[in-house]
Amino acid sequence: MDIKKINVNVDVKKGLKILGEFKAFAMRGNVIDMAVGIIIGGAFGKIVSSVVSDIIMPPIGLLLGGMNFKDLKFVMKLAEVDAGGKIIKDAVTLNYGLFIQNTVDFIIIAFAIFLMVKLMVFMQKKEAVKPSAPPLPTKEQELLTEIRDILKSK
Repeated sequence: MDIKKINVNVDVKKGLKILGEFKAFAMRGNVIDMAVGIIIGGAFGKIVSSVVSDIIMPPIGLLLGGMNFKDLKFVMKLAEVDAGGKIIKDAVTLNYGLFIQNTVDFIIIAFAIFLMVKLMVFMQKKEAVKPSAPPLPTKEQELLTEIRDILKSK
């Protein structure tokens, strides 16, 4: 059996160039800002979900007679149970209560994000309102002003 050698041409310089481009991309400010935003957004989502499920929904459930939205479901097929009471097949259910819960969570999270964005826009406008000095006239404008003044004096 004749084993042939495979000649692999690896361009080390090209590989280092790609590595340098990746480093420049990964260390760009926007990428880091986005990563921080995603991490903070995930933590914020957990906080809002906790507010919804632990603070807002219990009183609503109490008003509805102690009902928990997550327990609302429509049983399409009952669970199969053997003679000993052991479940052979789980029940087939339509869990519309979870849908209601997730919809309420979404609305509250979306409203909280809306308020945060509105606050950020307000803060940016406040910074942008600072009056700036008028721009200096260009050489052409100065020349035209001199010509106008000379013509007025005649």
